[in-house]
Amino acid sequence: MGHAQKNQNFKPLNIAVLTVSDSRTEETDTAGKLLVERLKEANHLLAEKCILADNKYIIRAKISDWIADENVHAIVTTGGTGLTGRDITPEAIIPLFDKEIPGFGELFRQVSYDFIKTSTIQSRAFAGLANGTAIFSLPGSPGACKDGWDNIICHQLDIRHAPCNLVELMPRFMEQ
Repeated sequence: MGHAQKNQNFKPLNIAVLTVSDSRTEETDTAGKLLVERLKEANHLLAEKCILADNKYIIRAKISDWIADENVHAIVTTGGTGLTGRDITPEAIIPLFDKEIPGFGELFRQVSYDFIKTSTIQSRAFAGLANGTAIFSLPGSPGACKDGWDNIICHQLDIRHAPCNLVELMPRFMEQ
């Protein structure tokens, strides 16, 4: 775990949450609900939450809208990162990145290994930056979302986290 920087005040981010699923509804979207709960518990703000079917063009359009919105500082997605034919979240989002963050997927799989052992190799969790917006994509299970948020994302979206965090790299947020 990192260390808190004593000279920084917490800065809440506006975070959008996207669930990628052909079968989830607002009532059954436990992973998306968990992410919303976690970001609010961390004193961030929910910019928007939606559920979209596994269609790379619809996903790409929504993510593009959020990337272009100066009031959305970060995006967290859940679902569509596996290996089935319908799992197309990486194919939808990665082409939008200005820079990939390969260490996120690597670290997520390391954290996940403690819970699901070698099954973690089936996860294509990933992250990147687009137009100053941090984007994290997690598997569709609540456990994976909990592990990803609690062990990685919450720290990287907290400006007090030392020695570095992604908030420091968000130019439009830092200008506010």
